[in-house]
Order: sequence, then structure tokens, then C-alpha cells
Amino acid sequence: MKAAVIYEPGSPESFVLEDRPIPTPNKSQVLVRVKAFGLNRSELMTRKGYSPNVQFPRVLGIECVGEVENDPSGEYPKGQPVMALMGGMGRDFDGSYAEYTVLPKSLLHPFQSALPWETLGAIPEMFQTAYGSLHPALGIQSGETLLIRGGTSSVGMLAGQLASLAGLTVLATTRNPAKERALRDNGATHVLIDTGKLPEQVRAIFPQGVDKVLELVGTSTLHDSLSCLKPGGTGCMSGMLAESWTIPDFAPMEFIPATVRLTTYDSGQVTSPTAVFQDFVHQVEAGQVKLALSQTFTLDRIVEAHHIMEHNQAAGKLVVLP
Repeated sequence: MKAAVIYEPGSPESFVLEDRPIPTPNKSQVLVRVKAFGLNRSELMTRKGYSPNVQFPRVLGIECVGEVENDPSGEYPKGQPVMALMGGMGRDFDGSYAEYTVLPKSLLHPFQSALPWETLGAIPEMFQTAYGSLHPALGIQSGETLLIRGGTSSVGMLAGQLASLAGLTVLATTRNPAKERALRDNGATHVLIDTGKLPEQVRAIFPQGVDKVLELVGTSTLHDSLSCLKPGGTGCMSGMLAESWTIPDFAPMEFIPATVRLTTYDSGQVTSPTAVFQDFVHQVEAGQVKLALSQTFTLDRIVEAHHIMEHNQAAGKLVVLP
């Protein structure tokens, strides 16, 4: 099989496309023929050497959709469509940047769909992060106000649609005024041009602040985002578009406004049941949700795809079809 392998952290040119033997699963694993996978910024950070405890060489890839090739236990028939995400993929063990991957059976979500693989490939991590942030983490309710910081990211675009469908008033940010129309078409009632300081803009619309904030930019804007919340409001940090993990000299009493709640969402810790994924696939099939799919690539173009992701040139999810 073909696999894109990282031997040492570095630039996109660090990927080596090579032939490897197709791996053999044990009784608790399944061999999956990878049909598509989405690119994620966490993979960019792993490629650069920023992910703790990742040992190289490594095949990256924290998500995929594909078909069961071999399940030694016999639970899944050959050809069963499955999606998988997180659980150590591409970090603790080789992930989806290959034509085949061996995965723990516990990570698999079997599904049925007539959608094309490039569409399905955009779903697992993007949907789980958006859904998990909005529901288990933020507990959104109809009638609330939600600020999405990083609104033009693939997760931000999907979260905007899901929140709008759930009856929330959505405020979405972008640094690029040319993207305002896209955010409004995506369900945002208010579009804020992000200069790094949002509270004044937010309170010009909602003087008390907003009910909920979804922080996708990361630690560099988190304090500013929490300052947009009304007393008793909740902020959830789920993304690190700015590629910064930590807050220097973190002082909670100064950083978090009084009575405001701060939580996080990580799909590696909390993942939805399989039925939730299947229901979402049906929503996409019915046209209730439109996925922001930017470009598709073959595996031999993984270097180009990572360059596009690193330089924020995509207007949606990047998907690779091995």
C-alpha cells in the first residue's frame, strides 16, 4: 500500500510517500481500506513536532472514512462502510494518511450512505467537534446568543449552521471582510470583523453580552472572548487555529470574568454514539446541512494539501482520497 510517512518533524516536504506492507489486524482490531480523510490543524502541529509524546516515524491522520477490509472477529463484513476518529490515530499508532489502516474496533462507527466519499471524508472530526462543542460542552438552547470565534474555519462554518438550526442567534467572526457574505449565507445573523478585540462590538449589539462563546482561534484570543459573555455565560475552547497550546502566567481570578464559566471540548475524550453520526449523515443527504468542502487531493499531493492548510488558503475542509 501507499502511505505518507513522517520520519522527522518539519515542513510539508517532510512527508515521504512510500510503499509499505498492508498491516494485519489482531482480534481487537479491524483493517480498514481508507476511502477518504479530512485534514486537521492538529496534524499540522504533530507534523511540526508540537504534539507531546508522538514518536516518529509516524503515519499521521486522526480521522477517516472507508470500508472494512478484514475483521478477524467477524463482527463487520467486508465492505461495511465505517468512519473513525481520534483515540490515538496518527499519534499513538499509525493513522489514515495511507491506503489502508489498522484501527481498534472501539473507534469504528458503521454507517450507511449514498453520499460520495469526498463528502463523507469531511464529516467525522469536523462534525464531532462542532456537535460536541455545542451540545455536551455548551449545552446550547433555542433562543440563546452564540459567538463563534473563528467562524470561517470548517468547524466554525458547521457550528454556525447547527446552532442556527437549533434556534440560536449566531454571531460569527472573520478577519477578512470579503467573507462576510459567506458567513451570513451560512446562518450568521451578525458578522464581526475580528481585530483582536471583540467585547465592544458584541456589546453594541447585546449590551449584557452573549450567552455562549465557541472559541476556535485558541489561547491568544480566549481572554477577549470570555469578556464577551454575559454574567453566568459559558465559553468553550475547542480549537487552536493560532497554534498555541498554553497561556503564559495564567491567573484564573484575573483571566476568567466573575460568574463566567469556561470549559473545553476534545473529541478524543468525549465522542458521540454511532447513531448521532448516522443522523447527521441523513441531515447532509436531505440538504438540511451544507458541508464547507474546499478541495480534494490524492495522497501523492499531501505536501501541497498541507501547504494550503498551513497558509490558511482553504475556504472549508480539505479532503484526501487515497
